[in-house]
Amino acid sequence: MPGGVGPTALLPRAVANAGARMARWPWWLQVAVVFIVARLVSACIFMAAAVHQGTNPWFAPAPDYWNFITIWDARWYQQAVDDGYPAVLPVDQNGVVTENAWAFYPLFPLLARGLSAITGLGTLPALTAIAMVAGLAAVLVIHQLFRQFAGRRTAMWGVIFVSTFPIAPILQVPYAESLNLLLLAASLLLVVRRHYLAAIPVVLLMSLSRPSGVPFAAVVGLLFLWHLWQRFGAARNRQGFVSDTRPLSTRNLMSLGALVVAACVAALAWPAIAWAATGDPAAYTRTETAWRGDDLVPFKPWFDTGRMLFGPVLGVLAPFVFTALFVLVMISRPVRALGTELRLWCACYMGYLLVFLHPQTSTFRMLLPLFPLALATAMLSKSKAYRGTVVVMFILLQMVWVVWLWAWAPLPGGGDYPP
Repeated sequence: MPGGVGPTALLPRAVANAGARMARWPWWLQVAVVFIVARLVSACIFMAAAVHQGTNPWFAPAPDYWNFITIWDARWYQQAVDDGYPAVLPVDQNGVVTENAWAFYPLFPLLARGLSAITGLGTLPALTAIAMVAGLAAVLVIHQLFRQFAGRRTAMWGVIFVSTFPIAPILQVPYAESLNLLLLAASLLLVVRRHYLAAIPVVLLMSLSRPSGVPFAAVVGLLFLWHLWQRFGAARNRQGFVSDTRPLSTRNLMSLGALVVAACVAALAWPAIAWAATGDPAAYTRTETAWRGDDLVPFKPWFDTGRMLFGPVLGVLAPFVFTALFVLVMISRPVRALGTELRLWCACYMGYLLVFLHPQTSTFRMLLPLFPLALATAMLSKSKAYRGTVVVMFILLQMVWVVWLWAWAPLPGGGDYPP
């Protein structure tokens, strides 16, 4: 090579030049390219895993990419589109409700039904198309949300982290996660910008996409109480208390109150619809618990799983240790920089999981709504080596997630761990 410069030295220079050119593009194009490249990487991981897929409940071994990504819950969404929701809850010989479509919120299958009617696409292709488009729209909104708290470069790295999360492949399969992520990010952006009335229809749609309505109602409720305290605790504020939020005007406070009421109604909408359609007041909760095999008892599943994984003593302590570690994360400097609304969301959502979730392998997927922590991760250091290492580790963990949880490998007792 001229001047003794070899290919190894030219590669970093080419990457740097490409990055410099990309930095001059409009922000939306940069975000779109990041997301598309990330999804292509995930697609390669899916295809490599599909080659080794053996016998499974859905199709012949070694399926193609499009078949491989339409397994697990995608088939439940397909059933919701094609057959609707059962008017009578299915039960076993003991009268216990069995797995059925009521566990899957209606917005995603409703959109797929509409797209199929308009375009003639089959159900699974329609679900896949909506998931992919929603995923792209989600990262565009997330970028704008992150820009409320960080500079252009750091916000972009936050988007890169979201796009390459270990469970980010879920954003390109026929699951409702990408649609929910879009609506959640839009709801948070509107709340951060204090467009409370505009957030009402978005929050309603979000609450009909996945079970995120309860923690979001808690967020806006606590935010309302916080602003009330700011209003009537003004004297204390003047004595030295410094808030990271500006006091609301009376009009905005009333708008926030309206959002609280709407969010509470939205959080209860799907269980109420299930009740009205089946005549069973507990139709939704009985369906949800069909997958865990036990009645819903707050907090108990965490201790049960702790004892199963760590034994009778450490297992009881494990949920407390986990909670303490999460609290330490929430009071760390990068997370404090996220602002009141995003910190409240992360705290309330994790609290919701601690109360209601049955922790198992699907828990990794359930952590996606904690996406604001991606920005805190980007804020932790501006080092290119650090940020690049995070991306590499995320992609390696994607391989683990796809091979371990997405691909079907029957357990000795039957079935497999769900993704």
